[in-house]
Amino acid sequence: MRGTRTVFAAAVAAMLSGPAAARASESAPRAPACDGATRAAILAPATPGEAPFPLTCSLRLSPEDKVTRRLLIEGNAGSGVEIDCNGATIGRPTMLPAFGEFVVEIRSKRREAGPDAPVRWERPTDVSLKHCTILGHMRVWGMGLNGQGPALRASSRALGHTERAQAAAPTRITILDSTLTGLGGIPLYVAPGVTALSLRHSQITGASRSVAVYLDAESARNTIEDNSFDIDTAREVVAVDGSAGNRIVGNRFALRGERGINLYRNCGEGGTIRHQTPSDNLIADNRFRYTGFWRPDPIKVGSREGWRLYCAEDSGYPFGSSADNGDNATGNVLSGNVTE
Repeated sequence: MRGTRTVFAAAVAAMLSGPAAARASESAPRAPACDGATRAAILAPATPGEAPFPLTCSLRLSPEDKVTRRLLIEGNAGSGVEIDCNGATIGRPTMLPAFGEFVVEIRSKRREAGPDAPVRWERPTDVSLKHCTILGHMRVWGMGLNGQGPALRASSRALGHTERAQAAAPTRITILDSTLTGLGGIPLYVAPGVTALSLRHSQITGASRSVAVYLDAESARNTIEDNSFDIDTAREVVAVDGSAGNRIVGNRFALRGERGINLYRNCGEGGTIRHQTPSDNLIADNRFRYTGFWRPDPIKVGSREGWRLYCAEDSGYPFGSSADNGDNATGNVLSGNVTE
């Protein structure tokens, strides 16, 4: 395979041991099973403009079920929720929601603690979805929907931002043996601060005007493993934007003229200082199959290096992307990736 190959064994050890691994081994109790009334409400046809359905119980569906209502898993009440679709579908083939409307949304809940006390975030943990067909856009987020959220931007103006963003965001989210189908939007958006999310043994299909999976700033220690990416995208398939310590291992990519994986830091966009760099990621044993005329390197480490007009929007602070617009992608391990 052409492109950068960096060997940094300590990064691999850090991903697999230490305090982060100990935290990942903790788990919340499973949420109780949904009763018949809740299950019936979830399966009721969606109505235009309705709010997402707040899911606080574990849901088991039948293969013939079709959930057209949007689902929301939020805050402490969402911890331990399991959705076993058993082959059922969530979403609609023609569903093209507006920004901020997601077919499945897992998010933290902001609690105002008083005028003289800091904001408190309740985050959902230990949420799982398996054996699902998800049509549309799924998003997992904490302080902000993306890197430009107001609370995230305010936090970024002081040191310790990465730790605050991660403490506020959902953690230990599992998507297993499922199909994610893009309908124009990004099938899976992992927003700033999300940690220990796992996407495994799944298929990502359809089309996206952007990427298939986005790992946003300050997120870390997520796993993308043994998936099939066969999706039309307008840019790279997987974006690693200021996200660190992730494992992207054993996946299969069909490339139609775009790269498979870009690692970069989106310096300054929206005035938010990016503190973390796209570093210490393990990208190994992936297979990239070209189906178009253009054959760019499948992986690019440091794909932007400050070449964006908005990089100056976070200027004025002596740290992070405010002090240095470079990607500073270091300690990434690329091994055993092949093209065909």
